[in-house]
Amino acid sequence: MKLRHYWNDLFLPGRFFQALGVLSVLFIVSFAFPIFFVPTQMLFVLFLGLLFLDYFLLFRNNLPIHAQRQLPRLFNLGDPNQVDIKLDNKGSQLLRLRVIDELPIQLQRRDFNLLLNLPAGDTRNVKYSLRPLERGAYSFGAIQVFASSRLGLVERRLSFQTEGQEVPVYPSILQMKQMSFRAFDRLTTQKGIKKIRRIGHSYEFEQIKNYVRGDDYRSINWKASSRRHNLMVNQYEDERAQQIYCVIDKSRAMRMPFDGLSLMDYAINTSLVMSNVALQKYDKAGLITFSDKLGTTLKADSKATQLNKILTALYNEKERPLEANYELLYYASRKLVRGRSLMLLFTNFESMYALERVLPVLRRINRLHLLVVVFFENTEIREFTEQPPQSLEGIYHQVTARRFLSEKQQMVEKLLQYGIQSTLTAPEDLSVNTINKYLELKSRGLI
Repeated sequence: MKLRHYWNDLFLPGRFFQALGVLSVLFIVSFAFPIFFVPTQMLFVLFLGLLFLDYFLLFRNNLPIHAQRQLPRLFNLGDPNQVDIKLDNKGSQLLRLRVIDELPIQLQRRDFNLLLNLPAGDTRNVKYSLRPLERGAYSFGAIQVFASSRLGLVERRLSFQTEGQEVPVYPSILQMKQMSFRAFDRLTTQKGIKKIRRIGHSYEFEQIKNYVRGDDYRSINWKASSRRHNLMVNQYEDERAQQIYCVIDKSRAMRMPFDGLSLMDYAINTSLVMSNVALQKYDKAGLITFSDKLGTTLKADSKATQLNKILTALYNEKERPLEANYELLYYASRKLVRGRSLMLLFTNFESMYALERVLPVLRRINRLHLLVVVFFENTEIREFTEQPPQSLEGIYHQVTARRFLSEKQQMVEKLLQYGIQSTLTAPEDLSVNTINKYLELKSRGLI
C-alpha cells in the first residue's frame, strides 16, 4: 500500500525526458558508428544510477516540507486581492519546488505555476494576486507541491489539503475607501473628483466666524461685526439628512461585460461607494433593485449599521434574464419612498426606442423625486471608431458605430428636454462620475 502511494506521487519532469532523448540519439548513432556503443552504455548505466539516487533522496522518508495558504477575510470584486503561501523546508537538502494552487472554479484558471528554490532550513512566503469577477463564495482546493533535488530527474508530489478555506467576494470595499478619501480631500489634485462651486446660500447655517481673506463678502454678518468691532461672516454647511437611493436595474440589459465585469457589477460597486459617501455627508442612504419583479428595498437611513446592510444586500443580488418592469419602480418610488429623494438609477439603454418606451414612467418618477439616470457608454465601440478603416466595409461599420455613439448623446439631450438629470459614462469611470453628479446636485441645492 505504501509502495502504491509512492508510485502515485512519482512524476517525471522534462529533464528526465531530455536525458532519455539524448541517450536514444546516441544509441541510434552507435549503430552506424560502433565505437560509440560502449560509451553510450556507460552513460545509460550512469543515468540509471542517478535516477535511482534521485528517487532515494526524495522517497527515502517523509520530506519535511510544509505549505500553508493565508487568505484575507474577504475579496474585493474586480480588484487584485493578495494571497500568501508560506513554504517551510525543515530538511537538510536544497529542494526545487513547483507549486500549483487549486484555485476556485469561478476564476477558470488552469495555468497557475510557481517555481522557486528552497534551501535547507529556509522559509519562503510566496505572494500572488487574484482578480475575482463574480460575487459569491470562492472555495480553494489543495496546495500541490512538486519537489525535486538538484539532479531534477524525478519529482515527488506533496499534497496539502486545505478543506474549508472559503472566501466571500463582496462588492469592492477597497474602491469604496479610495473614493471616500478622494471625495473628502479638499486639497486633492488627483484626477476624478471635481470641486464644485457653490451657488447661492441653499445651505444650513453653521456658525459665525472671523473674516479672513478669501471669504465671500456677501456672507458678512453686519450686526455681529458691529458688536465685535471686527468683520464677522456667516458660515454654512451642506444640508443634511437628505435621502439618497441607489436604484439598480438587474435585467438582461445590465449583463453586458466590460473588462470581465458585468454592467450590474459596476453598478453594485458604485452603489456601495455612493452610499458610503452619502452617509459621510450625513445624508440617508437607501437601496432599491428591480427587474421583472421588485428586489431589495432598503429604506434610506443614516444609522451606523446601514452601510453593512447595503453591503450584505448587494452581495446577494443576482442578475435576471428578463426585461425590466419600470412600472414596479414607479410603484416603489411612490409607495415605499417617503419624501422627496435623490434617486440614482443605474441602467442601460442601447437604443432610443428602448428609452422612449420607459420615458413616460421616468417622467412620473421625476415629478416625485429628483431622478438621475446613469447609463453606460460602449467603450469598445468608441475604440473601434478611432481606428482607421482598412476597407469600404470597414468604413460602413465605422459609420454605423458613430451613429450608435451619436444616439447615446441624443438620449442625454432627450432626458434633459424633460427635466431629467442624466450621466453617460464609461464603465470604469462610473464611480467617479456618479460622485461628481451627487456633489454637483448637492452644491446646487437641488436635492
